[in-house]
Amino acid sequence: MSSVDEKKADDRLSFAGRASYWLGLAFVLIGLLNATPGIPELDTAARDLTGLDWLKIRRFPYEYFYPLCFFLMMLIVALRQADMRGYAQHSRGRKLLGLTLDIALVVMAGLVSIAYLNEIQSVCLTDQITGDRARLIAESLAIEKENAALLGLPAPTTVDNPQCLNTLNGWLVALVGVAVAVFLANAVRVWGLPLVIVAIVIVSWAFTTIAIWYFFGPDDINKYLVTKLGGEPRTLADGYSRVHDILTSNASGLLGRFMNIVLNEIFPYIILGSLFGTSAGGQSLIKLAFRWTRNLRGGPAHAAIVSSAMFGTISGGPVVNVLSTGVLTIPMMLKRGFSRVFAGGVEAAASSGGTIMPPVMGVAAFVLASMTAVPYSQVIIAAIIPAAAYFLCLFLSVVFQARKQGIEAVGTFTKEMHLSRQDLLNLLMIFGPISLITMLLLTSKESVGCGLFGGFLGAERTITDGICRATDLPWVLQLLQNAAGDVGGAGWWAVLLLMMLLFLDPNMRARPAKLLKALSDAGGLISTLYLMFLVVSIIDFCLKLTSMPFYVSLDVLQWLNSLNLGAGGAGMFQFLALAVTMFLAVLLGMGMPAAPAFINVSLLMGPVLAGLGLSIFTANMFIFYFAAASAITPPVALAAYAAASITKADPLRTGFSAVRSGIVMFVIPFIFATYPELLLIPQALLDPQGTGPEAWLPGYDGQVHWTELVLLMARLSVALYLLASALAGFDFRRLPRWETVFRLVLAVCIILHDPLIHFGATAVAVVWISLHIFRAKTQAKSVSDKGTEQPITYIDRNAEYQRTDEAG
Repeated sequence: MSSVDEKKADDRLSFAGRASYWLGLAFVLIGLLNATPGIPELDTAARDLTGLDWLKIRRFPYEYFYPLCFFLMMLIVALRQADMRGYAQHSRGRKLLGLTLDIALVVMAGLVSIAYLNEIQSVCLTDQITGDRARLIAESLAIEKENAALLGLPAPTTVDNPQCLNTLNGWLVALVGVAVAVFLANAVRVWGLPLVIVAIVIVSWAFTTIAIWYFFGPDDINKYLVTKLGGEPRTLADGYSRVHDILTSNASGLLGRFMNIVLNEIFPYIILGSLFGTSAGGQSLIKLAFRWTRNLRGGPAHAAIVSSAMFGTISGGPVVNVLSTGVLTIPMMLKRGFSRVFAGGVEAAASSGGTIMPPVMGVAAFVLASMTAVPYSQVIIAAIIPAAAYFLCLFLSVVFQARKQGIEAVGTFTKEMHLSRQDLLNLLMIFGPISLITMLLLTSKESVGCGLFGGFLGAERTITDGICRATDLPWVLQLLQNAAGDVGGAGWWAVLLLMMLLFLDPNMRARPAKLLKALSDAGGLISTLYLMFLVVSIIDFCLKLTSMPFYVSLDVLQWLNSLNLGAGGAGMFQFLALAVTMFLAVLLGMGMPAAPAFINVSLLMGPVLAGLGLSIFTANMFIFYFAAASAITPPVALAAYAAASITKADPLRTGFSAVRSGIVMFVIPFIFATYPELLLIPQALLDPQGTGPEAWLPGYDGQVHWTELVLLMARLSVALYLLASALAGFDFRRLPRWETVFRLVLAVCIILHDPLIHFGATAVAVVWISLHIFRAKTQAKSVSDKGTEQPITYIDRNAEYQRTDEAG
């Protein structure tokens, strides 16, 4: 290619970058307009102003809005890929292949959007163009009026939407088949091979089982190897209705449930994360974390945990979290003497914890709420104790590592801890939106107007049987009531607040275009995210087509029952099923985000766990945790790899260090599966096999018994202390191997259900830890009396440990 041709190509690609910028910005603004929460009198004012009675300025009709957004998102993905190729050194053949995939993606997105409008019963695009739809509606309405007249009923003015006459018929099957291939090919470029390989395997399995049915029939063939599309005679045309559902179903269609989740729930939160990324609040937050942890031995390692937890609850992405906070915290950890492997592992583990840290827990948590039909406000309540346990264990891991390496607390203020006036303003950008989201999500609509603020504004209140009801709310309280408990509304108001707070930063005031860039980047992120959901949708409808989740759950339950484990079988059944689920979640989560890993495993193993007596919510929460843990699980530990890119340490060893530090993420799901009361919400105590309004799990009544809960949390704290010290091999002094094993056994015994075992184990653990502390202090005093601060053997061992850890 000549230099002139290359310049023309670069110009075209730069045009792609500009086009993706403006399209991303337009998409975000349209999406925010659609996600606008209920503002009293807004719709009425807009209609009065324009004189258009049909005008809607929020919550647009999904039949038209979804295909429009789908086409825009795929167009943005294609343009972004073209723009990135302009900055990469690729061969001419590779660029040509990329251009072909870009064009194919846009064309198929357009065709799928048009097919959706043509096939969905509420639109029937071709029928509207030909006039058939108006004719069918008029005929149906005339018949209904005649029937109403005969029965003496009022004449109807509307009828149900008629079936579409002019459909694609067999061409729809071909269209969806080609579209699936194109979407998977483009997903490889954006999301990598692991997710797509899972999809290809499941799609291939579905087509193979259909072919077996078509050519050989369903008789005498294993249920996993055959998928029936219809009766006899066998024709592939019987699959039309299935493919029609794949395209238009609100549940598992290409533009169905996940489109609803993206546009109406997580849309403002992704924008929020992008805006935080461009704000100055992140660095000020890390300064605050350093300041808070200056009196702790871990110092910058503890600061990494605090800042990653708080920043991670906004970004929800472990890799983004590592690259945002780790660039500042990891060098400080290395400066204090922590090894590169440990520093990277702690940062990766802390950043992965952002996925489980309320109030904003990432995309997977919103999917969890949608799949379990549990309000997101309840999900964040359920996540409080497990998240606290996780970060407590991380803190303990750092404490033991600091003792092991002889690292002392800084104590005094340093330059990194100084908070200027601008830093305090920057912190408003972090705490303001988070506080607003928390307040709105945890406020019930019924309670609005019943407080002191409501009385001051003049809300009328009535109290019946001790329950307050507010009526005739003023405009401000109506606004609050509309947003209370609404996930999308809380995120929308937080975005609006943050956009205003960003201008407290003089750099943002000097360059307001940074705000537009952040919004445009959010549009690109949402678009690529939906490409991931397309792959998950393909997996979803293929699994449902083959009925594999049903067969798996049935066979696993039969296998567990065949083991004949006796009286303790129920608990052992659950443990085996939980262990298999953990393995699948970690395996399928390697190399992919938490959301698709969670969905895939939930489809397969969720029914199994529910069949063994766990509530549906607890079962899905269990899977959600291991999907999040896959970010630090070797050999494909994405968060650990991101941290290793900063530390320059071995990525695999960094991954194992992250698992050791964040081990409680693998332990706490088993604990709340055993003690669902730790999740604090009634949905965690519902018996999936029960009937009636109060079908609770055996031994539960749906209430939180605080005395028992506090005792359980005390036991859990002791168990986590033992676990963290055993994995570090250190407490106040180095632990011999036998004591490490002894502490692990004690930790397991403490969380068992049998009161005789767990109370005895807790008492032994408390006594043992007390004796350990006493012996360590006695030894330290003996050494001090001899005029030596530390034993020479300890210093040599520590130096040896550091050399070994660095060399790998």
